[in-house]
Amino acid sequence: MLRCFARMRPRCYACLVVLQALVATLGSTAEAQTTGTIGPLTLDAAVERAMSANATIAAARLRGAISTAGVAVARDRLNPEVRVEFERETPTEAYSLAVPWEAGGKRSRRIAVANAALRTSEAELAQVIAETRASVRRAYYARLIAEARSTLLTELQDLSRRARDAAQQRFDAGSVPRLEVLQAQLAVADLENQVTAAAGAVAAARAQLNALLGLPVDTAVPLSTSLDAPVPTTMDVALARARVANSELIVAERRLDEQRARLALARALQKPDITPEATLTHGNEPEFNYGWRAAVAVAVPLFTRHRAGVLIEDATLSQLTAERDAVLARITGDVTAAVALADAQQRQFIRYRDEIIPQALQVEQMAEDAYRLGQSPISAFLQALQATRDTRLRSLEAASGFHAALADLERAIGAPLP
Repeated sequence: MLRCFARMRPRCYACLVVLQALVATLGSTAEAQTTGTIGPLTLDAAVERAMSANATIAAARLRGAISTAGVAVARDRLNPEVRVEFERETPTEAYSLAVPWEAGGKRSRRIAVANAALRTSEAELAQVIAETRASVRRAYYARLIAEARSTLLTELQDLSRRARDAAQQRFDAGSVPRLEVLQAQLAVADLENQVTAAAGAVAAARAQLNALLGLPVDTAVPLSTSLDAPVPTTMDVALARARVANSELIVAERRLDEQRARLALARALQKPDITPEATLTHGNEPEFNYGWRAAVAVAVPLFTRHRAGVLIEDATLSQLTAERDAVLARITGDVTAAVALADAQQRQFIRYRDEIIPQALQVEQMAEDAYRLGQSPISAFLQALQATRDTRLRSLEAASGFHAALADLERAIGAPLP
């Protein structure tokens, strides 16, 4: 290698160095784009990334090629049949050509079925996209809630450590018994345990979101969308949008269209095919040297008339119609329930945020000041700290329930929230 470099011209060697540097730069850039840091990610940006990088959506898009190939297969025509005969009797040679002809529009019916299947696959892709969008919303806010919970417990852990240190100082001064020190240490140990569990929940939520976004599971992507989000629609608007844009309902409609095309094809198969045939003969001397004959073959519906096939397709159509009606009824119930739950959870979260949490923090601050001034025992302070912790955790549970209801609403609508 070194000898080869030594034999190079200086200009070529410089070009090689530049080329190596360029390759290294492009490689590092690609690696940074794959596993490097990504700026603060909003919910909309997360959904947009999932649309292009989610593995489930990518796999669903491959179905389109299969359905497109099915249309090409349906357009095929039956091949003609060529037959050559050599006989010991006159005429000694015969050359026949038979061209089958599908009566009753069978080919056009097959093409209609394939096109309907293609539209069904497109609707199924839209359904996968809608479900992935709802999953991204749920995972996004689940990680936000987990991080907020971890931050809250870490703050309370720091506060409990300050209380423990204050209790130790007062015990060293001989103003409080050792019981208060032990109570403070117990509170610190309990919060440390909860912080450990919260860190695990954050890692799990991060891994679930990254898997949906096509990122390495350990990638730390900061999130920038806040937990405050209004219910984006009313009951009537949500129901109207679900009836028009729900991807699952659209899939059911496309399957009905496909089944109607299959029923039409089954009825067309009841008509027998016709096969015209032309034959050129040779070797019938002395009457003639070359002759011909023509024939038409028709399948006689003696043993079967394909009635069972029509009955099967008709029964399947009735079943799919009933399933479509059941889907519509379920979607109506799901949307109604999700809107009602989201509205209630939002009002609960707002009350926690605007009224209850400020009061709880004020009580916590007053209890801490009272303990530091020696006006109350540590048990009162720890009780106030626990009450504040429980209140703030309940507020996070309300926020989690609210955003889970929004994810359920988006999934029930089957389309992006208006």
